Amino acid sequence: MEKIGFIGLGRMGRPMASNLCRKGFRLTVNDINPDAVAELELLQASSASTVAEVSERSDIIVTMLPNSAIVDDVVSRPDGILAHARPGSLILDMSTIDPGTTEQLANAAAAKNIAFVDAPVGRLASHADRGESLFMVGGSVKDFERVKPLLEAMGTTIYHCGDVGSGTKTKIVNNFLAVASCQMNAEALALSQRFGLDLERTLDVLYGTTAVNGQLKINWPSKVLIDDIEPGFTIDLAHKDLTLVVDTANAVKVPMPMAAAAREAFSTARSRGFGGKDFSAMVDALCDVAGIAKPRLKPR
Repeated sequence: MEKIGFIGLGRMGRPMASNLCRKGFRLTVNDINPDAVAELELLQASSASTVAEVSERSDIIVTMLPNSAIVDDVVSRPDGILAHARPGSLILDMSTIDPGTTEQLANAAAAKNIAFVDAPVGRLASHADRGESLFMVGGSVKDFERVKPLLEAMGTTIYHCGDVGSGTKTKIVNNFLAVASCQMNAEALALSQRFGLDLERTLDVLYGTTAVNGQLKINWPSKVLIDDIEPGFTIDLAHKDLTLVVDTANAVKVPMPMAAAAREAFSTARSRGFGGKDFSAMVDALCDVAGIAKPRLKPR
């Protein structure tokens, strides 16, 4: 069995690495949060104090990091992955980043005879906890087959989207709809609150028409609508993803006016102190601006 390095044990990375441990993979882990590392050590993972140490010990190095700049730094810096990974090893980046960064890093890796696969994650942190994530994978058929056992240990749905970069590009399309729908949901429920409509009855109607979306039907009833806005996926990260959408679309000359408007709505929420809250809390941010009671389901 190949030795696995895992760099980035945040809200998504920690449960994903934990599921790999539970499925019998040998992991070396690294994170800036010592508590996250300690949690993985309880599952028999080894810890490494540096990225270089992870890279030297591993056949496949997984990265699950917040943004393009951090991924680029971890992979490319003098004490980073490329400087210390062995020829024939593979980098599996599961972060949501700029496709240009993905392609640049893949080319740099290829020059050192190191394979590169992008496999950003779909679904929510709660799915990652249960090992039910969805993966959008970009890479050669050979490299896809090499990482597939890891993906199967962390999730239930795997799509090979094409060559390197196609997973990241698919994730950007997916996240545009997932994140922007939160703004539409927020406006719809704020309006229903202002109208004085019964929330449960309004949701029953919306769930029965084509107006429904996955955020409103699946995520929101288990988060903001039951007064839980602690992050599965933060407004700050959602804003980052919308910025990726707008910037990458601009680069290929595709106008995205709805994405741009949604991003500014998320900017407003961040300015009012909601950045660290779950992205379903967009409705709370909007109700705060408008002076409307927050929508909450009645306890059952």
